Amino acid sequence: MSPILLVEDNAIFRKSLGDMLRHRFPEIEIAEACNGEEALRKLETTNAELIFMDLRLPGMSGLEATRRIKQANPGRKVVILTSYDIYEYRVAALGSGASHFFTKGNAGSEEIADFVRSFFQEKDKAKEAGAHSPGV
Repeated sequence: MSPILLVEDNAIFRKSLGDMLRHRFPEIEIAEACNGEEALRKLETTNAELIFMDLRLPGMSGLEATRRIKQANPGRKVVILTSYDIYEYRVAALGSGASHFFTKGNAGSEEIADFVRSFFQEKDKAKEAGAHSPGV
């Protein structure tokens, strides 16, 4: 399974989310970055296909980092994870290429874990379907 990248400037929240994911998905490597620039550097050396991105980051915003990630590799799935459940933020996040939007205060561990589980199940199904399709 490809790694997951957590991009979050709040070290306590990043550690908490990382610990929860490591506990529920011990087979998945969890990489971490504290800002958008570090996230882009990490993506040069890791094949993370699922990225949890905070919106408000020091330096480059999560929206800008998401745009750059999606331009470089449209197949990567970026999930915005923010404290701000504001309609305009949701629109901006989806407009930057994010595929999902979670609010930190409203999304529980179970909801995030279910999302990760379904992401990897979909990837497995797609890989299986590709392996079983006849060559052209």
